Amino acid sequence: MNRRLLLPLALAAAHLATAPALAGPSIVFDVATGKVIESDDAMHRWYPASLTKLMTTYVVFRAIRAGELTFSSPIAISREATKLPPSKMGYKAGSELTVDNALKIIMVKSANDVAASIGDSIGGSPAGFAARMNAEARRLGMTDTHWVNAHGLHDDDQYTSPRDLAILARALRTEFPQYSDYFSIEGLLADNKKIATHNNLIARFDGADGMKTGYTCPSGFNLVASATRNGRTVMAVVLGGKTVEARDDEAAALLARGLAAAPGAGPGLDELKRTASGPNVPDNMFDTLCSKEARAARDKAYKQLLKDIKAGKATMPQPVYAADLGRERRYIPVRLGGATGPVPEHVAQARNAADVPIPSWRPDMPAPVIEAAQGDTAAATE
Repeated sequence: MNRRLLLPLALAAAHLATAPALAGPSIVFDVATGKVIESDDAMHRWYPASLTKLMTTYVVFRAIRAGELTFSSPIAISREATKLPPSKMGYKAGSELTVDNALKIIMVKSANDVAASIGDSIGGSPAGFAARMNAEARRLGMTDTHWVNAHGLHDDDQYTSPRDLAILARALRTEFPQYSDYFSIEGLLADNKKIATHNNLIARFDGADGMKTGYTCPSGFNLVASATRNGRTVMAVVLGGKTVEARDDEAAALLARGLAAAPGAGPGLDELKRTASGPNVPDNMFDTLCSKEARAARDKAYKQLLKDIKAGKATMPQPVYAADLGRERRYIPVRLGGATGPVPEHVAQARNAADVPIPSWRPDMPAPVIEAAQGDTAAATE
């Protein structure tokens, strides 16, 4: 039995025993009409994790429409971005890639260093880009959303809701239909290394054509998924899944019900009302997913699952979506360099700063020695 195949099932088994539900708030809606087909506490605030990168992409699309840059413009990898934790590409500070390749990377690899560098290149700083993200959120009517960064690594002050993500996802597909292929990429080929998308519904669920996954310990497993059949597109937002499988199955089930439902029914996204009472505070799933106790429970469930399968007491559960692509995954190449388009202002400033010559010290005037303050390890090692 393949351990890599069994482990996700063990995770699911552990959470079936420890939690009443496998996912948090959700929504499914018709993209053309904006009508809500089904929702569950859809205005409850939640930490977005890498679903943040959908707004990062939306800001880029708007900047391209405004003539600030093109898909061939350069995105410079900033020094601060290289310090972010995975997922990341690991590019060196000062490296440049095109906007086109940067968007492909954040949609498939969900690379935090590339997303942060998009923000720094266009907004000048995390705060500058976040201001643009928040301005777009307000313009779209995302009333339960606040952005702090372009990548989605956890911050208590960065949150959204299923309804707001639905508004954003619909805007991406209806305002910029010509760019929809960014959300359905099956994989990337970078430096001869294959990187598969984290969106397991792509090429597995009939008609799946987007959009983005996200995960952090406080947020859980999240997915904005879309599917098109017979010319009709529906979208599902699932937040707070306790396993990848639970999230994917819930999204697939919502999409299936949405595609089967009659179009035009239900309230509009802008008509939806909050159903819960009390403070609208995001849930924090760290203890459920990443605490020592949670990890121990998963390990125990995994061992028990192995025993049950060996004894013939358990079988492999089948996901709602097909488990096998049935063909080779399609990979799109990405690389550094190749930028020929207009240079964003902040990239130009960084280039100019890099061109300032560094003085060389003469033998009769050696370089000064600056002692680091006690405990200042960053100053001592740079």
